[in-house]
Amino acid sequence: MAFVGTSRERGQDGSSFSPAVRIAGRIGLVGLFSGTLGLAAMLLFSLQPMFTKRVLPILGGSPAVWSVAMVVFQALLLAGYAYAHALTRWLRPQAALVTHILVLLTGFLFLPVAVAKGFGAPPAEGEALWLIGLFLASIGLPFFALSASAPLLQAWFARSGDARSADPYFLYRASNAGSFVALLAYPAVVEPLLGLDAQARFWSLGYALLTCAVLACGLRLHNGPRAAATAEERSTEHPSVGRRLAWIGLSAVPSGLLVAATAHISTDVAAIPLIWVVPLALYLASFIIAFRPSRPERAWPGLVLGGLQIAGTAFAFGVMFIGPTSFLLDLGVTLGLLLVNALIAHGAVYTLRPSAARLTEFYLCTSLGGVIGGIFAALVAPHLFSGVYEYPLLLAAAMLCRPAVVAGNLQVVAGGVIRTVAAVIGAVLAAVMATMAAGASLGAGVLLIGLLLCFATTWRKPIRFALMASAVGILAVLIQITVSPDGGEYRSFFGLHRLQTTQDGRYRLLAHGTTIHGAMRLHEDDGRPSLGRPVPATYYAPGGPLSDVFEISRRVNGVVPAVSVVGLGAGSLACYARPGEAWTFYEIDPVVIRIARNATLFRFLSECAPDARTIQGDARLTLSSRIGQARILIIDAFSSDAIPVHFLTGEALAVYLAHLDRQGLLALHISNRHFDLRPVLARLAAERELTLLARTESSQGKTVEVERTTSSAVLMTRDPAAIREAQDLGWSVVTPDMSRRPWSDDYANALEAMRDRWRAPLPATP
Repeated sequence: MAFVGTSRERGQDGSSFSPAVRIAGRIGLVGLFSGTLGLAAMLLFSLQPMFTKRVLPILGGSPAVWSVAMVVFQALLLAGYAYAHALTRWLRPQAALVTHILVLLTGFLFLPVAVAKGFGAPPAEGEALWLIGLFLASIGLPFFALSASAPLLQAWFARSGDARSADPYFLYRASNAGSFVALLAYPAVVEPLLGLDAQARFWSLGYALLTCAVLACGLRLHNGPRAAATAEERSTEHPSVGRRLAWIGLSAVPSGLLVAATAHISTDVAAIPLIWVVPLALYLASFIIAFRPSRPERAWPGLVLGGLQIAGTAFAFGVMFIGPTSFLLDLGVTLGLLLVNALIAHGAVYTLRPSAARLTEFYLCTSLGGVIGGIFAALVAPHLFSGVYEYPLLLAAAMLCRPAVVAGNLQVVAGGVIRTVAAVIGAVLAAVMATMAAGASLGAGVLLIGLLLCFATTWRKPIRFALMASAVGILAVLIQITVSPDGGEYRSFFGLHRLQTTQDGRYRLLAHGTTIHGAMRLHEDDGRPSLGRPVPATYYAPGGPLSDVFEISRRVNGVVPAVSVVGLGAGSLACYARPGEAWTFYEIDPVVIRIARNATLFRFLSECAPDARTIQGDARLTLSSRIGQARILIIDAFSSDAIPVHFLTGEALAVYLAHLDRQGLLALHISNRHFDLRPVLARLAAERELTLLARTESSQGKTVEVERTTSSAVLMTRDPAAIREAQDLGWSVVTPDMSRRPWSDDYANALEAMRDRWRAPLPATP
């Protein structure tokens, strides 16, 4: 590379060189490049959770924010790889170094990391496109500059003449190791210790250090015979179109699975970095394991990985068609299956890698595949499917990513087509007869019988088995979509809402993720239709903690002039309304509003509070514009079983209190499987000289009881009369721990809330 000479050429002490050259001369070439790649990756993957956490309050803490963010990051990664490819092919080495340093320096204009000006409240529709614009305007250039560093530095190392430069792909492991460390350190160390503003300042320092390190890498290189050889290889090696498509396809499937698995997990736990980083870390770990030069390729992936893939896929399909299982079991299988499929696919990608001359093209194609997979799972599928069908489709496609399938020639692959078609037709016919007799799901029948036929006929032939199993899985999903095009499922940017009926036909349920968000009785115990004013059920049943809030306020202050509820659900709380009261619901999801307003589905609003207003938007923003008008404010905002963290901060509490009148009561519904939020809220209440009372009503050990469900709520007030009335109804005062750091938009420690749940467990919620 035509950079400045080394100390060997200009003097052993390097005294005539710049400080960067003298420092680089003391560091081994591999160590310098590995360290720089690791630092770039750490900055890149710490920026993702840090900035996404900052954006969450703007869009209601929805898990979809992370899915869209993943697509933006993958697209910026693709742009960075394309830029690196162009630099190595079209610019001389000196010009490439100068250009990249200028791009890195331009990134300082976007620091410290913050939300770009001009982005206020999001629109009512098109949230995903608005969010993409926000990410690009806020962190687009720094992320782009960082993403280009990995392929660019590897390409520079390939020209260095080092003994290991002929196969520089091992450096990709250093890059992913840095990413892995950053992702695990963020929820375990960074988030508990530093607020977002402090994180942004430290990140800016790291970015400055990286700019110096990249400059040192460029100046460390020298001219040599390797550069000429690389140029010659570039002109003679031309990977086939099929090979390039394999790079793209093998990268697209695990990328799509990453987005789908992350959305599934964060929906049922919480939209926080702690949850996001785990699947992403496993995804990166697959690169570290797969991209190792000493790996014997003929042994990959082995019988163990293949068996785990088949077993995990069968379990995932069973959960989809038959019904949910234990969350912890589902979580373990989801994460394990993501790792196994990523290992298999990335191992196949590694076996198809080109020589160092085509390194940047290789990374460009794999990045393109990542973007395609992410766009499909995060942006296309929510509009294409009413249910979460992209996950099983991607699992079926992952069966084709096995090296035995990828390496098989066209004749071998084509040889299994007739058997595949015959097996699928037989599975459909058998499933139709079985499901007609048993009344089961047709898709489930096709899947079960088809997989049995596949295993019985091709278990010793991995290529044919993968083809047939994938075809059967895809067909089962398509049949499920065709037979039940909506299936009582309603999908939006904020998640999937399902309408279900209990087995005895007495109740209609509204579920989001794995959690029931409302239930209405359809028939009485004797089978007669249930008519008239419906009675709230589940968390909202009479005698439960949430019903107490209205009783306490009416005992202490008499008539309630106005009630505000954040989170609509099925509208159950509306049936605590009395004549003359002004009720307002604040709901971010337009699909939920349509469901609750549809009297043919749920009659809570139409029968109990037909004049209640519904305001769409994130409540943190919409409540701010309505000061001092409510006597009761109930925060009942959920995404499946996850409560948006930005509703639990000091800034949020200030908004709530400003919205209440002088006799106002603030209640928060905190039923949750994973977090104990009482200590967090008690500390916040103490900051405002409020008393926090809590009540948990157990369903007496039953897993699901429609009429009454395990429910936990807290009440904030400074009125002694309200405190006495609450205690008479079974509420207990929660003593605040003043040693805890109060949560804010800048700081929230989810691990702390998880530990509280383990130490002082609440009754599990269904």
